[in-house]
Amino acid sequence: MQIPETPKPRKKKFWKFLTVLGPGLTTGAADDDPSGIATYSQTGAQFGYGQLWTALYMLPFMIAVQEACARIGMVKGKGIAAVVKEHYSRPVLYAVVGLVVVANTINIGADIGAMASAAQLLVPVHFVVLTLLFTTIILVLEIFTNYKAYSKILKWLAISLLAYPITAFIIDQPWPTVLRATIIPHFEFNFAFVFIITGVLGTTISPYMFFWQASQEVEEETGRHPIKNGRLISWQRIRNMRIDNLTGMIISEFTTWCILLVGATVLHGSGVKDINTAADAARALEPLVHSFPNSGFLAKLIFSIGIIGLGLLAVPVLSGSAAYAVADAFDWKASLNLKLKGAHGFYGVIIISTLIGLAINFVGIDPVKALVYAAVLNGVAAVPLLFLIGRIAMSKKIMGDYKSGLLSNILVWITFIAMGAAAVAMFYTI
Repeated sequence: MQIPETPKPRKKKFWKFLTVLGPGLTTGAADDDPSGIATYSQTGAQFGYGQLWTALYMLPFMIAVQEACARIGMVKGKGIAAVVKEHYSRPVLYAVVGLVVVANTINIGADIGAMASAAQLLVPVHFVVLTLLFTTIILVLEIFTNYKAYSKILKWLAISLLAYPITAFIIDQPWPTVLRATIIPHFEFNFAFVFIITGVLGTTISPYMFFWQASQEVEEETGRHPIKNGRLISWQRIRNMRIDNLTGMIISEFTTWCILLVGATVLHGSGVKDINTAADAARALEPLVHSFPNSGFLAKLIFSIGIIGLGLLAVPVLSGSAAYAVADAFDWKASLNLKLKGAHGFYGVIIISTLIGLAINFVGIDPVKALVYAAVLNGVAAVPLLFLIGRIAMSKKIMGDYKSGLLSNILVWITFIAMGAAAVAMFYTI
């Protein structure tokens, strides 16, 4: 009788690694949303390799901030807004929730507009019709798909990010210059430079990511393990969360670096220093298909698929994180595992914020420029939220034995200072 082969240890480890991936990977992928793509592309086009270093230097701070948010969700078994409500005054709570809802709603509008503009590169359909179509698809998926199935959809949509890394490495790059610009920071104290770097920071370390990952850690853990004593925590789960978070943030920042690099080499290198339309942004991907007939259309196709796919990923994250914040503030039932009839308030916030975001597209704001402005708004809104997250994560009273360590605390507070300084410098240079 033939004895069946046992699975190889490496294969077992790989599949175990895949099972660990969840909220961190989804959050990292959602970070490179249409607003991120537009902001990074504009940065590369406008300043060439001048801000390439931001991708490298933001990575440890991004990891630390998202790890702190995830840790809060796991330790407390509730979202960030619920923790703020428990330990801070109502004015602080309402200010926190208000910042998230306003920033997210504007970001939703910008992303929906970008998806419609990208689709117009492929089909001659009116902008309004496309915005309505994408809004409907997003709401149906988010409201009527159960969380287990929906989380799988979100993970697969992350594949849309591959176009920029592939492009970055198939075109000729001045690698010594690129590596120098990646490692050695370059700074200019003028409004244009500080404005766009605030946007880069804001679209990388964004308020919606804080609330989404904390709440999704609760969703993931309650789906696998019952809550005991109000907590979902063990050091093994903390370890798994760190692996998930580290993986998601590295992928996110590597993609950010690639988008900046492609924008600098292709757009800035060919004299395009301002992105005004989706077609301008799509030109960055033309080297990917330059050997094919009708390469311009193929570049638009790849760009459009990426923008639409990432929009389908990011808009639900934006509306969902706003809904978690509001629901936590008012003690509403909040879970993507619940049916619409079991969480009216939670899904009501999702619907209303998405529809208001849709409406923003009908007031005459340019959809591509709106993406960059949304990123800058996130950069400003993140500052007070980082202050609260830093205080909560380091608090022995709130977090007990699972409070953040010294290195994590240092990185979170440096992030707060750096983003605050960027926001102040932007307003000063106006």
